[in-house]
Formats: sequence, C-alpha cells, structure tokens
Amino acid sequence: MSKEMSVTEKFTSLFDGLEKCDEEEQMQKIKEMNGLIDEMNEEELLTVFTIELFNKIHQMIEIKTLSLENAILLLKHVGYCKILKFFLLFSFDDSLLSKRMREILIDKNGKKKDEKHLIDVCECFALLIHRCPYELISICVPCLLKVALNKEENEETQKEAEIALLALSHISTCYEMKRELYLKEIKEIIEYHQEHRNLTRLAYQTAWKFLMSRFFNDDDLEEVIVNELHFAREAARELEELTKCVNWKKKEEENGEKEAHIIGRWLFEVCDFFDSSTLQNDDFVGLIASIVQTYQSSRDNYPYTCHLCLSSLRRAIEKKKAKIDTFAKEGIIVLFSEEMKQSTLDDDIIQNGLNFFLNISERLKKKTDGETDETKRKVLKRKIFEKMEKDGFEDIIASFCGFISFVNENGYRELSKIPSEYLMHL
Repeated sequence: MSKEMSVTEKFTSLFDGLEKCDEEEQMQKIKEMNGLIDEMNEEELLTVFTIELFNKIHQMIEIKTLSLENAILLLKHVGYCKILKFFLLFSFDDSLLSKRMREILIDKNGKKKDEKHLIDVCECFALLIHRCPYELISICVPCLLKVALNKEENEETQKEAEIALLALSHISTCYEMKRELYLKEIKEIIEYHQEHRNLTRLAYQTAWKFLMSRFFNDDDLEEVIVNELHFAREAARELEELTKCVNWKKKEEENGEKEAHIIGRWLFEVCDFFDSSTLQNDDFVGLIASIVQTYQSSRDNYPYTCHLCLSSLRRAIEKKKAKIDTFAKEGIIVLFSEEMKQSTLDDDIIQNGLNFFLNISERLKKKTDGETDETKRKVLKRKIFEKMEKDGFEDIIASFCGFISFVNENGYRELSKIPSEYLMHL
C-alpha cells in the first residue's frame, strides 16, 4: 500500500506541475494549492514557502511559464493566511520576487501603471513583507484605501475590501503617517459600514485595527476614535454578535471558525485601547458588559480568549474606564475571585487577578472613583469586603506571595509585595 502524501508534498507536487499547464489549468491547480495552504500549520507553511520558492515564482513570471494573474492568485492567499495564522515569513523579504514588486511600485522609469495590476502588487507586497519600506507607504496606502472605499454590495467587492484592509493593517506601526494620507478615507469606510453594514466582519475589525495602530504614534486621534467613531460601542456590538456565532463547546485548538478568530482580534485591540486611551464615555459600560459575556461563553474551552478577556477587564479597572459599581454590577469582582481560587492557574491569570484586586482595593480606600455619594461607596466597599471574607480571599492572596516576588524580579508589571494591599479594609 502506498503511503498517503502529506499536505506539503501535495502542494509541492502541484507547484512543480504548473510550468507544464496552460493558464486555465494553472488557475485550477493554484485554487487547489490555496486549499492546501488553508490546511497547513505554521511549520508546514515555513517548510514550503522558502526563499527558493519565491525566487522560482519570480523566474517563472520572468520566462512567462506562470502568468502574473495566477501568481497573484497564489501570493495573495499566502499573505492572507500568513496574517490570519499569526506567523512570520521572512523568506519573502530578501527574495527576487520581493525586489521585483518593489521595482514595480517605485517605477523609477516613470512607466504608466495599470491600476488593477498596481493594486494587486500592493496587496501582495504589503501582505507578504515583514515590514513595508517607508518609501512605499505613500504609494501603497492610497492604493489600498481606494479598494476598501468601493461601496458596491456584492461578495466579490467585500472580499476585495477585506484583503485590502488586511494588507493596510499590516503596515508597521513604527512609522509615522500623515493624517492627510489616510484619516478622511478610513473614517468614511468605518462610518459607511456603521450605517450600511457593507463590510465583512473581518474587514470591519481590520479597518479599526489600522486606525488604532495609527493611534500608537498620534495621541490626537483619541477624540476621533472615542467620541466620533465610538470604538467602545462598536467593539461591544461586534463582540456580542460574534459570541452568538461561535460553537463554544469545541476546544479552542480544534475550532477553525472565523468568528472565534475575529473575537480574539477585537479583544486584542480592546486591551491596547484601555492601556492607551485617556477619554471615556457611556459606551465603556456596554463594552465591559460585552467582555464579561464573552468570558462567560469562552471560559470552558477557550483559554486564550479567556486570557484576553481577563487582561482587558484588568486594564479597564486599572485605567479607571468605569466606576467601581459597574464592575460590581457586572459580576467582575466575583469573576476574578472565582478565577483566583482555581487550583490550576497560569502566571498571566494570577498577574491579572492580583493587579485587579490591587486596583479595586486602592480605588475603594477613599473617594477617588468620581462617586458623588460617599455612603454608596462605603456600602459597596462593605459588600465587597464581606464577599472576599466569605471566600477566604486573605488565604488565597497569601498563597501567591512567592509569585508576587517572581513577577517583580522578572520585569513584569509592578505588584505590591504586601498581601494586605490586595484586601478590603473597613
């Protein structure tokens, strides 16, 4: 009995046969190859997509044994999967194919460019390159935004917008970018979707990801993000709707549902948003409630999603994104208390829990939470104290003393070494 070919062997066999096919046969083989790429894990993808393979693709385009259109069909899918599967692919950066694409985009000879061809090259290059060169940003960004601004409501246009926004979001946050290059367009994309729902869920999240990455170098974008485009409101709504679409009974590592992946992307942005923003409005209360709902859905089988939920809630209390009574009302204090009592905790959960209770304790010591009613603060403090006392929380905190020293010594977020700092005192 012959041994069944592995997914990488199947891919290589199909790739090796491309030169012997006409253009239509090549397209069919590449569609089959793209299906195999979807099945590959990071190790398999890195095994296949070497600098030698990218150089081979360049050579095949050069001698016209592979049409540029078919090469782009393959390369876009590689870049798309690379970003969605969170793996690094440095082999493209130094390849002849990368050099070829740079030359097309820069076009030192001033040749007139076919717009579709330019867009295709922009997308492939931005998706595949580890870091887009600074000199290409002013070329790639307008090109990609133009695709995403197409408001036709059909499946093909939605997919094109999704790929363009994914490529756009992959442009490094390290570079400063003039607002004139992107802000009007990305606002229009987000606002139009808020009214007409014309983007896919991934495309909409990715549009926000691009804007939030610009916030990294431009604090003045906060007013636009918080009060004009309502990031907290939109993130809350998306989390609520996506949570209903996921089969939470499956194990996280077994679930290939796109919705579960997009939830993770939203939560990642929420964590950074709570860390970076200084403004707040009524939308934040709804966002915190949505994070709790996501946590409750994911807690049995989705450890990474749970970690992102707990991290974002810890940052929300630390950065004072809502009043203490909001956290009590949503059951977050009980949630963290229950987490801290588990026998199998990883370092991240312990760190988030300790940090959360340190901030709760600090904010309830005196009138620091914007409460107008001092009596209300004291009632809430007593309620939390009684709950923590009933749960034996003092013993739980004492058991983590060694861990507190560990995180301080290893450069994690600073935590108090005094156990009493984490407890309520009447």
